[in-house]
Amino acid sequence: MIDRRKAEEWFFRVLMFFSTVIIATALFLIIFSILYSGLPHLTWEMISSVPKGGFYFGKEGGILNAIIGSLYLSMGSTILAFLFGLPLALFMNVHLIRRRKLVNGIRFVMDLLWGVPSIVYGAFGFTIMVFFGIRASLLAGIITVTLFIIPIMVRGMDEILQSVPRGLLESSLSLGSTRSETSYRVFLKQCVPGVITAVLLSFGRAIGDAASILFTTGYTDHIPTSLTQPTATLPLAIFFQLSSPIPEVRERAYAAAVILVFIILTISMLSRFFSRKYQKNKINF
Repeated sequence: MIDRRKAEEWFFRVLMFFSTVIIATALFLIIFSILYSGLPHLTWEMISSVPKGGFYFGKEGGILNAIIGSLYLSMGSTILAFLFGLPLALFMNVHLIRRRKLVNGIRFVMDLLWGVPSIVYGAFGFTIMVFFGIRASLLAGIITVTLFIIPIMVRGMDEILQSVPRGLLESSLSLGSTRSETSYRVFLKQCVPGVITAVLLSFGRAIGDAASILFTTGYTDHIPTSLTQPTATLPLAIFFQLSSPIPEVRERAYAAAVILVFIILTISMLSRFFSRKYQKNKINF
């Protein structure tokens, strides 16, 4: 019996080790190939200027419009998703704590929505645009991406809120606090690191997705000055440049991918930094 248990433990340790090595190697190869292909072609002009005439045919210009457009789009959608997602996650874990079937049903729906391909959200957003007569614009893109990341944000916050001990809820209510006060003054403070992580991960998904905005944001060489104007984004800039038959333009696509990877890695590191910074606010049991 002892030998069998040791064999099982050894087997799963080896399995975990090789799984970790495979995942780490794949991540390393992806980042290395992007940096290897993109860094030599990344210039300050490309980062700091908008496309000029013939940019997508190999002439001068940059992708500043796509960088700014991606930040506008991802920040707008993340803020909207946060405004809807945080109250829902708190409501599920504080107000509906005794209605397990309903909460599990909401979680099941959120998991289903999380698994829906982003291109479906793009098609749905396009249908909404046609119905309401909205043109391809920054606003349409923000609405579509918000719908796309809400399940991600809600489930991320929900998993963190589930880790809060039930005794904390009962103690807060027994001291006379309402459930809303318990939600925002106790639960939220207890879960600040996890909430920040969920928000930043949703921001990363928003800035890196191309399919959901393919039909809704349009594309322009200019930086948008209002929500009703179309906007360029980094994923679409990479997509359009990689489709070019001109080698120089395809090389710029890899340079744009370097910028996108840099932004996403920065977001990941910020999420870890803020998680550790606000960990001290957590009540330890």
